[in-house]
Amino acid sequence: MKSMGKTPEYGREAAETLGAQALEWLAGDPERLTGFLSASGLSPRELMQGAADPAMLGAVLDHLMTADDLVMAFCDAMGLNYMAPQAARAALPGGETWHWT
Repeated sequence: MKSMGKTPEYGREAAETLGAQALEWLAGDPERLTGFLSASGLSPRELMQGAADPAMLGAVLDHLMTADDLVMAFCDAMGLNYMAPQAARAALPGGETWHWT
């Protein structure tokens, strides 16, 4: 099972690369892409214009992590640990861990 083992760690550049891969993966399926565009409120043009923006890539990973089946399908397609999207998200703007104490 890909979720076993050590959780990967991502620096900013590697996290951006994984976010771009996730965007490309979503864009490869019209149904998945439509789901992201609907949830985000973005137009296809806005998505294309912001595709290299680290905050946009974080939003892509946020969307991916809304459903286990999306995470698993993406990670299986890319040969990644199931924790990879979460680890990459933490390295992008807005992905910081909140401490409530």
